[in-house]
Amino acid sequence: MLGALEHKTVKLDLTLFGGSALTDASIAVPEEASNGIPVTYVPARNTIMLSLALAWAEVLDSKDIFIGVNAVDYSGYPDCRPEYVRAFEAMANLATKAGVEGKRLALHAPLIHLSKSEIVKLGTGLGVDYSLTVSCYQADSEGRACGRCDSCRLRREGFLSAGLPDPTRYFQD
Repeated sequence: MLGALEHKTVKLDLTLFGGSALTDASIAVPEEASNGIPVTYVPARNTIMLSLALAWAEVLDSKDIFIGVNAVDYSGYPDCRPEYVRAFEAMANLATKAGVEGKRLALHAPLIHLSKSEIVKLGTGLGVDYSLTVSCYQADSEGRACGRCDSCRLRREGFLSAGLPDPTRYFQD
């Protein structure tokens, strides 16, 4: 829809490791705000995803990887911080053939310092159809959001603060 030349789907089953409310069915997804690193933190998730992106970028001879992490409203996830992004970029340039040969790779996190409201406004200005997106930690099989988890609350607050209608389909409404 957005003009990507190719899309890859990699099947990973992080439920084999668990350790998070998002990868272990025995840990409930909280419906109240929490302090510290929440139980919805998935151990090494962004490291795993970025490692796959790095491998594909090197095959494509790409010099850029983009990630949509956000440090302003990041809910305490350690792998959404600027220092993590910088560290991964440094590692990528040490651990790849391209990096060793002097073809530096840049890891871009354009949303990292924006509030959810600013992200909503930016996306709207760029023509993002937010009705096609879901942020929910426990969306149903039809892609409808719960409206109660941290991710839903942050999303709703982002639209409210931006003064824009929230097009999210919630199954609790």
